[in-house]
Amino acid sequence: MAHTLRGTGRWKNITFEELEEFVRRAREAGVRDDEEVTALTSGSGKIKELEVELPD
Repeated sequence: MAHTLRGTGRWKNITFEELEEFVRRAREAGVRDDEEVTALTSGSGKIKELEVELPD
């Protein structure tokens, strides 16, 4: 089973600060630059949730 890193917005949608924190945590966990990120967006296109697979 693959381990993932998931980020969600504190209130409703992810802020720029929360996006930056997600990227920082992913890099610290060893996620490669070419790894794809899955995003759940709202109907208006705002990011609600991010997920990336962590390396073994």
